[in-house]
Order: sequence, then structure tokens, then C-alpha cells
Amino acid sequence: MDITVHRPGELTAADRAAWSTLQTTVPAAEAPQLHSPFLAPEFTLAVGACRRDVRIAVVREDGVPAAFFPHQRTAAGVGRAVGLGLSDCQGLVHRPGFTGDATELLRGSGLALWEFDHLATDQPLLAGRAVTRFGSPVMDVAGGWDDYLAGLRERSPKFTRTTLAKERRLTRDHGPLRYVHDERDPEVLRRLMAWKSAQYRRTGRGDRFAKPWVTRLVEHLFHTGPGPVRGLLSVLYAGQRPVAAHFGLRSAAVLACWFPAYDPAYAKYSPGLVLHLAMARGAAQDGMALLDLGRGRKEYKDSLKTRELTVSEGWVTRRHPVALGHRMRRAPARALRNTAQGRPELFGPADALLKRVGRLRTGG
Repeated sequence: MDITVHRPGELTAADRAAWSTLQTTVPAAEAPQLHSPFLAPEFTLAVGACRRDVRIAVVREDGVPAAFFPHQRTAAGVGRAVGLGLSDCQGLVHRPGFTGDATELLRGSGLALWEFDHLATDQPLLAGRAVTRFGSPVMDVAGGWDDYLAGLRERSPKFTRTTLAKERRLTRDHGPLRYVHDERDPEVLRRLMAWKSAQYRRTGRGDRFAKPWVTRLVEHLFHTGPGPVRGLLSVLYAGQRPVAAHFGLRSAAVLACWFPAYDPAYAKYSPGLVLHLAMARGAAQDGMALLDLGRGRKEYKDSLKTRELTVSEGWVTRRHPVALGHRMRRAPARALRNTAQGRPELFGPADALLKRVGRLRTGG
């Protein structure tokens, strides 16, 4: 493999175009994860605009790009997936039939190790290094909104009835509902981030928006110009007031559901669920095929999903002391977290404890 490594700003327009072409060579129906906006050059370039540690390894065959390997790296050569902890789909973007050697890829990229937590399925170089696999629920709207809603009524009849009843009650109590699929008001984005930060604190989770680079990334993607890959702010209004909002990343075929939140004053109406149904309708009308809800145990995801894709977590490593040290530090905490999240008898008490911590944080 002929491998060159570039900072995001060094990638040529021709290479960016080749990357986008490789992403869409196989139809979305056959390789939905390859069409994820998290694998698009636009996402890597946006993260690169907000962090200094982003690199892109370009693998060429006979002078033609055959694969793109975006990553973040430390000076010691520890690599991570771009946006690790934020990205719901990771891996190489490569031509069909691409083969190679993972160790050679790491060596050519100057890495001792590459860590991932949402590795896409079709990764011939990397999939064999996965430690754990997880289901990642998706809402399939390729057949249109009516087909999705009919399937939802069949799969989750009680959930559907309850959510639609709350939608009617919200309309009756607070005025007509209005859904804006692509809201361009930055003030609403700031309100969404405030809601989400408060939610993180209430539930005892770390506030992602307390990290300045995450806030810069969201704002950068929101202000990205027209194109198939960009940030998408969707808002549900009751009367003139926003009651729920979502900021995600979209490609031509996939809407990655990223940061949903709602005004707690309207919690009894489940405005977040009402918003997700509106997003499904809007995505179908916009020609998208999937809403990717992301890995994680959530009751609402089980109710909304039509099926699951598979993502993996693990490391690709070389025989290197830096790789060994990193794995020894990271493996115990990762194993403990995955065990707790994968077993209901452990996840429930752990989640309740986090919420109690959150109430103490917020004076509740």
C-alpha cells in the first residue's frame, strides 16, 4: 500500500471528491453504514477545524485513491476514531473489494494503535480486531412515511397510540404544532444546547457541551453551506414556542440522530417522541432512507426502530509498547462499562445512581 498522511487542510479537492465518490459507489440499500455522514469528508474536515490532532491517511493503488483512513492521534502515536465518543459510525472509506494489511496501515499512518467504538460492519482490514459488537437501531423510511407509520403501529401499537395522543393533547393545550425540518435560526440552536446541557447534568452524565471543541463543531456544522452532508437542526413548535429540537448530521441517504432535547416544562407531552416522528416524516419527504438512532440502551429507540445495524468496539494494534500501555489502561474501564450497559440488572441501578447524582448537582 502507498500511504500518505495529511492534515485536513492539506487534502486536495481531487482527493475530497474521490472520497465522496467512494462513499456512494455502493447503493445505500446495500451498504447503509458506508453512507453515514460520519464517514463523509465533511465531518472529518469539520472536526479538523476544531481540533489540531486530526489526520487523514490516503491509501493509493497505482496512484489512485483506494481508501481514506481519518483518525485523531497523539504525539506518541495513539490513534482514535475521528470524534470518538461523538461519532456513531467509524472506519475506512474504501473502494469495493479493497484488501490490505491492518498493521501496514497503522505503520504507514505512524500509529501504534487505533481505537474505535462504532466501527461499521464492512471493514475488511479492521473488523477482525473488534472486541465487542453492539446493535445500533435505525428507523427505515426508504418506503416512505406511510409505510413507516403502518409498521410502527404493528410493531409498537401501545407506544404509537400513546405518542399520537400526547401530540393531540399538546396541540389542544398549547396551540397548533409546527415542525421545521431545517431550522436556520442560531438562537434555537443555542437553546437546544442549553436544554441538552441541563439534561446531562440532571441525569448525572458528563456535559459534552462543556468541551469547547464540541460546541465549536456543532456550530461549524450548523453553518455549513448547502450540500448533501451538513448539520441539520429540526424543531417542533407549539404555538410560537419551541418545545423540542434535534441537531443531527445528514448525508443524502442517512440522518444521524445526535443531540435531541426538549423543554422540561412540556415533559408530560413527550415532545421528544413527537419530534422524532416528525423527523421521520421529514426525512422520508427529503429522500433519505435511514434515521440512525445510535448505539445505546434506550426504551424509545426500541419503540421507534425498524431494525438494527451492527457496530463494533475495540482496537487495531501493532506490536508496540505504546499500544500495550494504552490497552492496559483502557480495557478494564471499558469492560466494566459495557458489562453494566449490557445487563439490565446492572444498568438500572447504575442509571438510577447517576440520576441521583444529577439531582444533587442541580439542587433537586
